[in-house]
Amino acid sequence: MPVESLPLRDIHLPEPVSWWPPAPGWWLLLTLIAVIIAGIVLFKQIRKRRLLKRTALAELDLIREQYHDNHDRVQLVKVLSALMRRASISFYQREDSASLTGAAWLQHLDSTAQRKDFENGNGSILATAPYLPADSRIDVDFDDLLSLCEDWLSIQPVNPHVKGRAR
Repeated sequence: MPVESLPLRDIHLPEPVSWWPPAPGWWLLLTLIAVIIAGIVLFKQIRKRRLLKRTALAELDLIREQYHDNHDRVQLVKVLSALMRRASISFYQREDSASLTGAAWLQHLDSTAQRKDFENGNGSILATAPYLPADSRIDVDFDDLLSLCEDWLSIQPVNPHVKGRAR
């Protein structure tokens, strides 16, 4: 039988492979890359906040040493108030901390520590401390005030996405 008379047709080639949608392996690789990038970003944020916490606690220890050396109560509460303000701005959004004054500032400290020692206890002096004259008489238990500030700094969450007490 001659070749021309055979009932054969041309070979039909498949459609060319398009670039979209990608194969499942590419989706897996893309997901893995996104998870790695998110992990790196979270790790850097946690490391930065740990450094902030360590720095604030080290500065608090320095303030404690200076107070025990010179017993300047007014200077202590001014410096302590500034430290707490800077730490709050670092741990929480600037908009949440920077503009607070008076009772609102103390309520913010209490709410972020889940206690009431700032508004109702020794911590209340932090609201008025920056405005005290140098010769003011302050009747506060300063060791308790330093411990209160140290506790507040210690319980701040290291993970920026976790609200409340750190473990």
